[in-house]
Amino acid sequence: MKNIGLLVVLGIVVIVGFLGCNGYNGLVKQDESVKKAWNNVQTEYQNRSDLVGNLVNTVKGAANFEQKTLVDVIEARAKATSVNIDANNLTPEKVAEFQQAQGQLSGALSRLLVTVEQYPQLKATENFTKLQGQLEGIENGIKNSRKLFNEEVNVYNTKVRSFPMNILGGMFGFKAKEGFKADPGAEKKVDVNFDDMKK
Repeated sequence: MKNIGLLVVLGIVVIVGFLGCNGYNGLVKQDESVKKAWNNVQTEYQNRSDLVGNLVNTVKGAANFEQKTLVDVIEARAKATSVNIDANNLTPEKVAEFQQAQGQLSGALSRLLVTVEQYPQLKATENFTKLQGQLEGIENGIKNSRKLFNEEVNVYNTKVRSFPMNILGGMFGFKAKEGFKADPGAEKKVDVNFDDMKK
């Protein structure tokens, strides 16, 4: 009878140990998926930053181009590239800082492209048209990589916050991570006036 009780306790310990190892390995795997997705996000933003340099140099060549617009883009690019976050430190504050810096560059780029509309000779150059097409492709890549990153963070956070993984994860330092939030103002309705575009 004593031996049966000991075997039952031993069996429970083995099952709990197996489940614990399996759960821990699952958290490690998902944590690595989040890091990989984050690296992809950073790669897309780096691609954009590299392209911005070429875009600015192309626009600089246009006669009488607004210098303030170029300076804004150059400064926003410098700030965006200075904010680097390690995949192990995806805190809400760090992700918000990264997103804000990238958002400032996006805004400066948008203003640059609007200003370019006033320079038909620049818009007509093959180099600018090519760069603008590449920029559109990169912006789509950024959007897709952010979406995938948020999905990976969601899966990870669900695991790390679910019982009993919340206890095991806490013991080994696994914490919830922050994903991207909608850009400020994204919730506002945008009115498009096609009559103005035809002018």
